Amino acid sequence: MKIAIAGVGYVGLVTGVCLAEKGHHHIVCVDVDKDKIKMLNDGIPPIYEKDLEKMMKEAKNRGNIEYTTDYAYAYSDADAIFIAVGTPERSDGSANLDYLKKVIKQIAESAQKDILVIVKSTVPIGTNNFVEEYLKKEIKRNIRAEVASNPEFLAQGTAVRDTLEASRIVIGVESEWAEERMLDIYKSFDNPFVITNRNSAEMVKYASNDFLALKISYMNDIANLCEIVGADIEDVALGMSYDDRIGKNFLKPGIGYGGSCFPKDTKALHWLSNTNGYELKTIKAAIEVNELQKMKLVRQASNMIDSFEGLKVAVLGLTYKPGTDDLREAPSIVNIKYLLERGANVHVYDPVGMENAKVIFSDSIIYENNIDLAIADADMCFIMTEWDQIKKYDIKNYEKLMKRALVFDGRNCYDLEEIKETNIEYYSIGRQ
Repeated sequence: MKIAIAGVGYVGLVTGVCLAEKGHHHIVCVDVDKDKIKMLNDGIPPIYEKDLEKMMKEAKNRGNIEYTTDYAYAYSDADAIFIAVGTPERSDGSANLDYLKKVIKQIAESAQKDILVIVKSTVPIGTNNFVEEYLKKEIKRNIRAEVASNPEFLAQGTAVRDTLEASRIVIGVESEWAEERMLDIYKSFDNPFVITNRNSAEMVKYASNDFLALKISYMNDIANLCEIVGADIEDVALGMSYDDRIGKNFLKPGIGYGGSCFPKDTKALHWLSNTNGYELKTIKAAIEVNELQKMKLVRQASNMIDSFEGLKVAVLGLTYKPGTDDLREAPSIVNIKYLLERGANVHVYDPVGMENAKVIFSDSIIYENNIDLAIADADMCFIMTEWDQIKKYDIKNYEKLMKRALVFDGRNCYDLEEIKETNIEYYSIGRQ
């Protein structure tokens, strides 16, 4: 089967490479970004993702995968086309489908034989129906064109593993023909399959992501209450984790979720419900809690000092989570902007995220190659990402190197008993 992938971001690139790894021999990845395609043809992934570069090179060496900007070449001979373009949020919270609409127009122009179009992008419920209607209307040749929904559930930092060892493969189809083609694509994957209609498959994606966002916001809310009433959130989370109905994942408190999925998907589902005359109060609350949580520690710090003006402030960790170079919706961004607006001199360190930070902040902040340089003579330090380099850092150095050993830990990286043996002024989330 000849497969094309429209869009080579996190989802599209990982999907293409993993399909090649699973034995597909004719995969063409398409993107409008010429620089990105050049990087890919040189064997360089444009994103940081564990194991991806190695698998890319192996797939290319085997001749299983190629990268191009020529969509007509890719789509004209394809049996299946995965759409994995971005669907960023608009100012009102709705999903922007402009990139998807551009791709389906190109498919309609280019397809020369029976084609299954597979929407992997996260899209509002009903979008797959719209895509199929458009294709059937616009394709003038006598060919069959159907659409399947196949949402992704990968997490950045573990995207390759999440694809190859998926907890489930959700397939939304409206015909046996489409179902058979989808099962043929995934025949070498030993994973549970959930076969449903397209609208349900689209909803599975939103419902899953938003439920996880709810868990995070709930735990952050409970952590804030723990601080007030004298409870310890880590003990509370441990006690909760033994309940199989709750599970142990996503119980860790912090300064909020970020990334390309949770913020966008919660807002999109909230917008969709309101558009249909229904308010998802739980989702609305999750969004509100998260926005407040992001600024929790910097507000706490501002209450402890007269002004940030002229202070050296260290920020450790820029990405929204470890294992990725993605800064989209990262709490670090709004916190750094807050500090800069108040006159702080911000020094930052992140193992892989600083190049992307330069796109946002340019030379308004100072980028350091290690933690020692970032915290040296600093008046305070904020920890925004729980990278191993930060978690394993010798805490005695905060006391040794900083002007004032004032540390605000937004990811609860350090053991409280060890902290108590130092003179560090240490503030974390929900712990006593």
